Amino acid sequence: MNETCIKIAVPNKGRLFEDTLDLFRRAGISITKNDRKLYATSQDGNYTLVFVRTQDIPNFVSDGVMDMGVTGQDVVAESGVAVEEILELNFGACRMIVATREDSPINKAEDLPDNIKIATSFPNIAKKYFEQLNKEVKIIEVCGATEITPRLGLSDVIVDITSSGSTLQTNNLKIIGEIMTSKAAVIANPGLSSQRPAKLESFIRAVKSALDAEEKKYLMANIPRAVLSEVKTILPGLKSPTVVGLLDNENEVAIHVVVSKKNIYESIDRLKQLGATGILIMTVDQMVP
Repeated sequence: MNETCIKIAVPNKGRLFEDTLDLFRRAGISITKNDRKLYATSQDGNYTLVFVRTQDIPNFVSDGVMDMGVTGQDVVAESGVAVEEILELNFGACRMIVATREDSPINKAEDLPDNIKIATSFPNIAKKYFEQLNKEVKIIEVCGATEITPRLGLSDVIVDITSSGSTLQTNNLKIIGEIMTSKAAVIANPGLSSQRPAKLESFIRAVKSALDAEEKKYLMANIPRAVLSEVKTILPGLKSPTVVGLLDNENEVAIHVVVSKKNIYESIDRLKQLGATGILIMTVDQMVP
């Protein structure tokens, strides 16, 4: 492993693993993962990715074993260690909730009685949450399948993360409280920004450009020159549309513009109304302001 590289801890499996590698690829940080190795170096030699358990990443970063890491904000909160969040990512969204059996008469966490049993993979967060509610509870730490514990009689209530809530419904549970929302995030050792600021800034710029591009489309079209002022009003782009003359056609021009993904079809409809033709839509890999 090249010691001059920025060392980044990433999840070794699951959806976070896949989404992280996809983001890095779009940011120009290309790596080839060998299933037999627990690390891989980017093709430019600037970054080494180390594949570890999601739960271990905050500790590795805080201890300085890794310079940076990608993990959930919920995992960072549970660890309680000193790390710096440098980028929130557009994946891994979930909620940490309090849930109990559907047939329970209790509908709010504040109404839970003392001495109930709480099953969770997040004992530190759960303990702090119920202390704030002035509740005395028994925390039962589990490593997975938290939703089944009330049915087994192991717990009365669970504290767990959920995305859609479908697993809770399948196990006849209802939400009675929400502790926090969480996304995947890039975290860094607090000393990294002073030790290697240039490499850190380069990494942030590359990843942020890929994140910004996710919400954009690149649109090209031929339009009558006479409607250019109206086009600028409806499609301002980053600053204003790029206008290119057409060979042997003085009455039309080609426009190139970056537009919001959510407004792309509305923009096309308005361009068509202005007489646009030859409309092309392309994805944007990166956007560097």
